[in-house]
Amino acid sequence: MSEFEPMTGTINVSVSGDGKPLAGWRVLVPRGGPWGDAVAAALRSRGATPVIAPMINFAPADDQAALESALEKLGRGEFDWVTLTSATTVDVLSTYGATIPASTKVAAVGETTAAALTAAGYHVDIVPSEENSARGLLEEWEAATEGQKGLRVLALRSAIAKQVLSVGLQRIGHHVEAVVAYRTVGVPIADKVVDDVRAGNVSAVLVTSGSVAEQVQQQLGPIPEQTLVAAIGPQTQRDAAKLGLRVDVVAVERSAESLIDAVVNAALARA
Repeated sequence: MSEFEPMTGTINVSVSGDGKPLAGWRVLVPRGGPWGDAVAAALRSRGATPVIAPMINFAPADDQAALESALEKLGRGEFDWVTLTSATTVDVLSTYGATIPASTKVAAVGETTAAALTAAGYHVDIVPSEENSARGLLEEWEAATEGQKGLRVLALRSAIAKQVLSVGLQRIGHHVEAVVAYRTVGVPIADKVVDDVRAGNVSAVLVTSGSVAEQVQQQLGPIPEQTLVAAIGPQTQRDAAKLGLRVDVVAVERSAESLIDAVVNAALARA
């Protein structure tokens, strides 16, 4: 982990028993929507000023008819399981007003995806406890399904995602309908936010996925040494490292709440 020098004239961490350990901190939240709103509210409750700057968004899938048909079948309860490989997939579900019946179980590949599902009002049944990836989910699938075979699975994914999960589920005997839900695109953030980050006026940057890590590095890098870079889980940390993005703290548990706690602990250590 990096050592953090106090940010001269810009950081005043309050730990005086008022329950606001992030007072004086400006924290960049790289996603909007229900997830971003929930994280921003949690940050405010700890005294921080959230800077919501969505850095990724989705563009329509090339085959919209296939997606709409799959979501209609999902709403009718024709799938035993639905798998989601990113939080952006949740945005797609919300945009289409998709419903997931209580009878259909939901598998989220990563911690950000699970948090986004919860924030959007959907239920979650599986999140990998170790490796935050399709392979990690496959490792836990058998235990979660108690050896069942022939399950009907809707696998929603991005256009660039490898079909590791779909192929793996088919190999162990399930019927998988793999559908591209969206194309990931980077979103340019406001020049003011870029300038503030580069000037060291943003205290912490949250990194919630490999796609976000890529945009942080491209749009904001190199991040000033005094700015805390917090990753939501070990897979996100590894993705960031491959991109050359420094990560200072990693959430103990792969959840938005744990990510915020990691920032709070860093703030307390500085104080």
